[in-house]
Amino acid sequence: MSLSVSPATLSAVPHASLRALRAALVRDLGDGFASVLQEAGYAGGEAVFGAFRDWCQRQGLGAPEELAVPRFQDAAMRFFADAGWGHVMITEIGDKVVAFDSEDWAESDPAAQMPYASCYYSAGMLADFFGRVADGALGAMEVECRSTGAARCRFLLGSQEVLGHVYQRLTEGVGYEVALGELG
Repeated sequence: MSLSVSPATLSAVPHASLRALRAALVRDLGDGFASVLQEAGYAGGEAVFGAFRDWCQRQGLGAPEELAVPRFQDAAMRFFADAGWGHVMITEIGDKVVAFDSEDWAESDPAAQMPYASCYYSAGMLADFFGRVADGALGAMEVECRSTGAARCRFLLGSQEVLGHVYQRLTEGVGYEVALGELG
């Protein structure tokens, strides 16, 4: 089933345009591109969640906020695929983080040869999207990216405190798996 895009809230943007936007921002802003894309993604999260809510209604699922966690995750995976973002797997990593993985994520560009994970638009959008059903503020951080040559894009969804710890440890050269393991 294809996604119906409401002209009041969403516009279909070609994957090539999103990638070209990132490339232009990297060229013109250097490392400052990240915050620009993340802020734009976060601003769009509400509209994407609204489209998800409408999609859930059309699927006969009811309100996404009322779905049990496994059913919500399944619906979100199908929604993102139908919306053209990519095929997604959502899995829990311990009790503090959820991994959001895709081997064909729309924002990623395997030819970009980026030095670090760079799907910042998506990180912002996913933080807002999943934060709408979380118990508290939620962040999203990409720790693997197809734009760096990885096989998949992997976003970690968790509290700001948990992701802050992971980020700090990444800057110290520690892998995110180890950083998560340190949280017990």
